[in-house]
Amino acid sequence: MAAHAAAPARRRQVATHGWGLPVVLGICYGLYAPTVARHGEGTSWGQFWLGVISGAALAVAVYALRRHGRRLPRELRAPAWGALAGIATGFLVSLADRSVFSSSMLGLVVAGATTAFAFYAFYTHEDARGRPAPY
Repeated sequence: MAAHAAAPARRRQVATHGWGLPVVLGICYGLYAPTVARHGEGTSWGQFWLGVISGAALAVAVYALRRHGRRLPRELRAPAWGALAGIATGFLVSLADRSVFSSSMLGLVVAGATTAFAFYAFYTHEDARGRPAPY
């Protein structure tokens, strides 16, 4: 009797962590933006393109920050995430026919909170040189 092991089956793994999250966020944002801009009326082509362009812009920005953000020190990476969140929030609020002041203030509040949270997360999960901390 010859005992030999069967060859392991090769599985092709698709890593979605690089583009999966930006695509999902872009789709959600792109679906929500025209809903806010509609104001209870029917959907128009302008609102359709508003959703496509705003969703694509957010997806590209999130992908770029996730892909190339590690090159930045945490002192610059945290405000970059804060600015992205603040701009995205302020844009959605401005679509709801709010004043420039209220959309700017809410965007600044969201940007500040996101910056603080991101800096804390980066600070507690990196060493002094900016590399992920060994556990």
